[in-house]
Parts: sequence; structure tokens; C-alpha cells
Amino acid sequence: MMIAYLERFVHDNDTDPKPDNDGVTVCGNLDLQGTVDYRSTDLAGKDFGGLQTAEALAFIRPAGSDDVARVVRAASQSSNLTVAARGNGHSINGQAMAGGGLVIDMRSMDDNSIFQVVRLSDGSTYVDVSGGALWEDVLKRCVSGFGLAPRSWTDYLDLTVGGTLSNAGVSGQAFRYGPQTSNVTELEVVNGKGDTLVCSETQNSELFFGALGGLGQFGIITRARVLLQSAPDMVRWVRVVYAEFNEFARDAEFLVTRPEGDSFDYVEGFVFVNSDDPVNGWQSVPLASDQVFDPTHIPHTSAPVLYCLEVALHYRHVHNSSAVDMERMLGRLTFLKHLKFEVELSYVEFLLRVKPAEKQARANGIWDAPHPWLNLFVSKRDIVDFDRTVFKKILKHGVGGPMLVYPLLRDKWDDRTSVVLPEGEIFYIVALLRFSLPFPKGPPVEELVAQNREIIHCCIKNGFNFKLYFPHYNSEEEWKQHFGNQWARFVERKANFDPMAILAPGQKIFPRNRLP
Repeated sequence: MMIAYLERFVHDNDTDPKPDNDGVTVCGNLDLQGTVDYRSTDLAGKDFGGLQTAEALAFIRPAGSDDVARVVRAASQSSNLTVAARGNGHSINGQAMAGGGLVIDMRSMDDNSIFQVVRLSDGSTYVDVSGGALWEDVLKRCVSGFGLAPRSWTDYLDLTVGGTLSNAGVSGQAFRYGPQTSNVTELEVVNGKGDTLVCSETQNSELFFGALGGLGQFGIITRARVLLQSAPDMVRWVRVVYAEFNEFARDAEFLVTRPEGDSFDYVEGFVFVNSDDPVNGWQSVPLASDQVFDPTHIPHTSAPVLYCLEVALHYRHVHNSSAVDMERMLGRLTFLKHLKFEVELSYVEFLLRVKPAEKQARANGIWDAPHPWLNLFVSKRDIVDFDRTVFKKILKHGVGGPMLVYPLLRDKWDDRTSVVLPEGEIFYIVALLRFSLPFPKGPPVEELVAQNREIIHCCIKNGFNFKLYFPHYNSEEEWKQHFGNQWARFVERKANFDPMAILAPGQKIFPRNRLP
């Protein structure tokens, strides 16, 4: 069953291979420009999810891609060493861990990375950045130095370029430009044999598309060429409220299918509890401290949850009609007219909008607590029933954090990548981003994991067409079911690019092939 990926949730690393003398010898013989650290492996064995730990043999801090290649080649010559690339440690289920193996700190590469803006003869503009660079740093350097910015983002930008490209990279711009995997034209990848290859749509294309959304299984992304566009100066950011999911979904789908110039630059949405709960309820909607949510405008017949459509319009200082454009576009929607919240802020401030919440979460201890997040892609065909059975019933009291739900368009995704999507031209991302205080101040993590399991059970029982985003399973059969008819291609790519199954062992897809 698909739910088994949730079964082992607290510090379960019994199956991790234990280092032997062979591994110690390999590490001792590494000739790196960077460093090998045997003492700081605690960091390498933890992630943001806080659900698993795995003790690494060593934490490698490479100086560049040559060091990464040396580490992988050395591991391939050992009997059982594995290698995991760790970005900023924001994985949920130990995906960036290597029990008894080598964990590469990709952030250390960014100190020596190339940051170069490339302008091609066809007028397009790109930036070459390290796979270990944070998107926040890419944003600031591109905007301040060149007045340019990548087109597609994630909501939280303290993630590495290589990390998000190994999954997909989704935010409110994806309806127009696709995920981040659709906005790169070239990668430098160290494959599981220790070869460093430059790849693109026309050069080493199978590795290029395999690495994009490939969960780190085929190679470690050490450099990416990211498409840029002119950066706007300002953003008008608006939230509007709906009492009915059908109306919310209809308006959201209308907006994401409109042509460029006749819609917003950003479209997201979320579910919130119809109560005065300070975390999950009405007060999670206003955008500024002086804004007040007036519940008297909510129909008395409303369900236990309500819906917020979140949109943004980019503009430059010289463009004075942004407010008119915003009102014209909002005028076509069917939200509750007295429940609209608006702010104006700089483009960089808008893209870093999660930073204040992160600062607060770090201050009160929530950031370091376990985060049993659940992320799914759900087909448009089933999203109304998903709302009825999951949001309105299982999650009617909230999750202690955002419950995102908004539509995406399949034609903005390249089916040659390794990302797996549900059926249909329109599908929804559902992200249950739990932020709870550590037990006993908050609920036991076991209860939160059990609720995730209940949601998966519900989807299976009702025959919903869905796929896990950031998938994590514990058996080959589950992975086969996840990939469906793409499984054969995934296995073939693994055999071609990482035949010893050295890379990304924390994903638990392929066991390490041992030397005779």
C-alpha cells in the first residue's frame, strides 16, 4: 500500500549500513581541496522534518565539483559506501541522509561558486549558479546587480538550487512559467560513476531530464543555468475569501488559464478554519497587523473551513495603473466582497514573505520541532471530493500551519523529466505544512503522522487520482506504483548513471550494489 511510507516515523535507522574499515580507509585517502569532518556528523544526520536520524561516517565540505566527483568515485570503489547531497537540510523524511555513508555539504560550494549572467544572441538571459546556492542569494544578486530575476520560485527561498531542481520547485508563478525544473537550460551534474557532465536538452539530454525531479538518484547538481527576466519593482498582493470551494476553485482555474497580460503574475490559495483560532482561523488571512477579519460577512451556512485565494500583480514604478488593473481583474471574481486584504511591497520583500514567519517560528521553538508535512498533487477530477472528505472532515480543525491548495497546468511541465504527475490538464497542489510546538506543548508527532496516514487512506479508498510530491516510500513495490508507466525509464536511468546505487540512499528506492 502507498501509505507504508509513513510507517517508520521516529528515529528509525536500523536498516542504515554501518561504516566498516573499508569506508574509513576510503575517507582517509580522499585528496580534496575541501575538508572531511568526522566530528560534525550530527548535522548530516538531521533534517527539517525531524522524523528520522541517520549517523553518517563523514560530512564532506567540498570546494567545488571536482571534490564532489572525487567523493563519488571513491565511494564507488568501496564495498558499501553511499553518498547523499545535503543542501540546506529542508527535506522531510531523511532524503538527504546517508546512514554509515558520506554526506556532502553542498552549501560549502557556494563560497567558491561561479555567479555569471549570460546573455545569448537570441535575447534570452540566464545566470549560472552553484547547485549549493540559496535561491534567496540568487534573487538578491540578480535584482541588485542586474535588475533581473528568475521566473519561477518556491514560497520559501532558503533552499538550494540543486535541492529544488531535484524535486520540482513550485510556487504561485508555476501556472505561467512552470516549476523551476522548466526554467533551467543547462546543468553540470556529477553522476554515480563520479563523472562530471554538462547536460542540456541537446547534450547528455537523458541525464539532464533525469536529474530534473530525479530525487538525486542519477547525479548531484553542481551548477545550473537558470532563465532570467526583467525584475519588477513592486507587487500588489491581495487575499480574498470564499465560503464555497466550488467558487474558489472556479475562480482559481479561471485565473491560471487566462493569457499573460489578462491575469495576475502569482496565484495561490489556502484553506483556513472558520473560527477565531489564532493560528488556523480567521486571523491567518489578513496581510498586515492593522487589518481585521470581520466574521460577520461569512454566510451562516458556511462549512467548518473557508478558502482564501491569494493573487499578486507585479509592476514597475513607471507603471501607474497597477491598482486599476488589479480592480479590473478582481471584478471578475466571486469572492465575499467585504473580505479583501491588500498590501503593497517591493518585489524582493514579496518573494521573501515567509522570512518573518520563519523568524517567529525559530524564536518560539516551532522551527526546530518535527514537521510531518504532507504534499500531494491531486487531479482536478477529484479535488472537490478531496475537499469534502479531507478539508471539511479530517482537517476541519486545521494543521497548525498553512493548508495550501491551488491549481497548476500540466502543459507547463516537461514530461521528459523525472517528476510524476496525476492525470488531467489541470491538477492541484495540496501542501499541509504543519507547525506545532514540541510535545507536550503540542500534539505528539505520532498523532500528526497518523493523520497523514488517514488522509492517504482516504485518497486510496475513494479512488482519487493523486501523486505524492516529495515522495518517500519503503519498498520497491510502492515506488513502482508511484512512478507507474515511468518506472521502467527511471530504472533504466539509474542503471546508466548510478549503476552501483551509490547516490541518495535516504530516498530508499534502490539498495546499494556491493562489490564482489
